[in-house]
Amino acid sequence: MDIIITGLLLGGTYALIAMGLNLQYGMARIMNLANGELLVVGGFAAFWLFKVGGVSPYLTIFIVAPLAFVANWLIYKIMLRPLVKRAKSRGKLEVDAILTTFGISFVAVGLMLAVFGGDYFNYSYLATPVHIFGATYGANRLSAFLAAVVICGALYLWLTFSRTGMAIRAISVAPDSARLVGIDVPKMAAIAFALGGAVTASGGSIVSTFLTLDASTGVMFTLKALVIVIMGGVGDVRGTIVAALLLGILETFVARVIDPGLTLSAAYLVFILILLFRPQGLFGRAQS
Repeated sequence: MDIIITGLLLGGTYALIAMGLNLQYGMARIMNLANGELLVVGGFAAFWLFKVGGVSPYLTIFIVAPLAFVANWLIYKIMLRPLVKRAKSRGKLEVDAILTTFGISFVAVGLMLAVFGGDYFNYSYLATPVHIFGATYGANRLSAFLAAVVICGALYLWLTFSRTGMAIRAISVAPDSARLVGIDVPKMAAIAFALGGAVTASGGSIVSTFLTLDASTGVMFTLKALVIVIMGGVGDVRGTIVAALLLGILETFVARVIDPGLTLSAAYLVFILILLFRPQGLFGRAQS
């Protein structure tokens, strides 16, 4: 039972990390390799506001999410939309987007090093023990899991039932057909990309309550998010959530039962198997 609960808590963290990339890559069709750096920025903001003004990281979300939304909207409009317009195929767009966002990630790391320095940072927030079925867990991790449930659940409902959400899902499946029914594809793609950035920055504020971060750790979060998005099915919110939880349980099982040093290897082994035998992901649809 302890392995399952710990795995679910870890999986909730992974879902927070991956959900923003799922919106950007799955909906807006932009492979954003600077996604992890945005998460670190959200963590830096929460750390700074907590240390300077005692602001709760959960209240920081209401500051960083709108700012991240605007920043990502501008990045999409100024840097990425021209790539979309000139791309003759989805493959060409992915290559251009990877190269561009890879450069953006280096710029972001440089700016963070200049502003915050290269030291690791962490702080104590809700670091109190909570006892569940005889085992002890941190209240900050439980809070992060509950936040992941709320954020992921709200996104799923919004994408499923709201008019804008359905339009975003339409452009992710068939952008050419979406134009024929009057959907403004560039606008919806910009909203999806910007919303993905807001979710990622919010996740950074939350996970900073129990993870140690520094300016260069963003790449690890990007890789983990990419693994989860592809495992679950690109563009499928439900798949991202399930894949994140399964990955959390798998890594916890390997760490507790086999060897903690093999957790990353196990995660990438599953990732490779998914690519070999079900490349569309757990919930994705096979390309016809």
